[in-house]
Amino acid sequence: MQKRALAIHDVSCEGRCSLTVALPVLAACGIHTAALPTALLSTHTGVFTGYSCLDLTEEMHRILGHWSSLPLKFDGLYSGFLGSFEQIRLVGDVLHTYHQEGGLTLVDPVMADHGQLYATYTREMAGGMGELCKLADVIVPNVTEACILLNKPYVEHPSEKDVRILLEALAAKFNCGQVFITGVHRGNELGAAGFCAADGSCTFAGAPRLPHVFYGTGDVFASALFAAMLHGKTTGEAAKIAVNFTHQAMLYTVENGLPLHYGVAFEQALPGLMKELELL
Repeated sequence: MQKRALAIHDVSCEGRCSLTVALPVLAACGIHTAALPTALLSTHTGVFTGYSCLDLTEEMHRILGHWSSLPLKFDGLYSGFLGSFEQIRLVGDVLHTYHQEGGLTLVDPVMADHGQLYATYTREMAGGMGELCKLADVIVPNVTEACILLNKPYVEHPSEKDVRILLEALAAKFNCGQVFITGVHRGNELGAAGFCAADGSCTFAGAPRLPHVFYGTGDVFASALFAAMLHGKTTGEAAKIAVNFTHQAMLYTVENGLPLHYGVAFEQALPGLMKELELL
């Protein structure tokens, strides 16, 4: 039977990220995905200036009001970028309402990178993001977000030991079955570290680090990870699949000479992801 998922993200009208990544990735992986947009932006906020940002909180209430009359059920719930502090409670209600026994809830606490909060986020919103993490089976912060969630000083390149400490602390604080930290360096590789609370195991999936700054890779990784886990992959398997997919998208972007600030060419990497999930 086809899996059904709900993706709660913003829509960037230009720049590959959030829903414009999640929807095609999950569709390619055979997952019927509904969308609950949190904000409408003219571009992503990573490098562009002068962008417009429309908070969709009121429209979310109207969408959810209509959905309450429909027999909607989801195998997976995936939450990302939020447009206002009020949305934290609203999305929490959505995760409660649509959670199913045996289902998967993944929260990507999108709010910061490189030691700094995003321009659209406040400290109050960052604090509230921890409340959503408590509702998740899986959380996927980057290094900056992991430090913020734990109220720890930011460390740009934490050691392998420090990464494990962060993973275990996040799993304990938010009672999550699985935790992934992205943007982890190990030697000449860049990737993600994962922790499974059930057996206490840690994993690392990496790929050769490229000498470029890319945008939207966190959403590319999280979307592929979510898809892999919905298809029953383990912590280590899902991390490897998602890292490989993200790395291939980065390589295609560079090889084709595409402008980096518009996001990575994940479209060209989709056949590889589908093969890894044995969908082709």
